[in-house]
Formats: sequence, structure tokens, C-alpha cells
Amino acid sequence: MGVIMEINYSEEDKYYLAKKKVENIKGFYANLTSFIGVNIILIIINLWTSPEYLWFFWPLLWWGVGVLFHGLKVFEVFPVLGKGWEERKIKEFMEKEKENKNKWQ
Repeated sequence: MGVIMEINYSEEDKYYLAKKKVENIKGFYANLTSFIGVNIILIIINLWTSPEYLWFFWPLLWWGVGVLFHGLKVFEVFPVLGKGWEERKIKEFMEKEKENKNKWQ
């Protein structure tokens, strides 16, 4: 029993959502920039101090996984991570709550 509701946004709501998306994209690029800069420094430190053991790979790998998932979420590559999915779930829960209230009145 799926509830499909048309979401009608006001201009103010549309502006807020667009602004939020831009902030999320900026946050991703800040994360990506930090990832690149810090890992370049870690590679240099590793190669300078102990080139026989390449430990820089581990922070690069795990932070890289985090950056990858951040990007997938921000750019809505997977629908379950995207804004549309969140909005549909919110509306679905609101409808269920409304139905439950009506049931007891």
C-alpha cells in the first residue's frame, strides 16, 4: 500500500532545498580537498622517513572510502541516499501518523 503524494514546494522551499544542496556539494569538495592535501603530505612523510614500509596506503584507503560514500550521497548516485527518497519517507511517515490519528478519533 504505497502512498504517492505530489510534493508542492513554494519558491522559498525550493530556494532552501537548492541552497542546502549547494552547501552539501561545497562540503564534499572541502572534504575531497582535505583528503588530497593531507594524503600528499602523508606520502611525503612516509617516503622520507620510512620508505621501506609504505604505511600511507592505509589512511589513503579508509579515508578514500569515506570520501567516496560522501560523494555518492551528495550527488545522489544511489536513490536510497538521495533527497527524493528522504522526502518520500517523510511523507509516508506523516501519512501513517495521520491515518493512526484518524483511526482513534
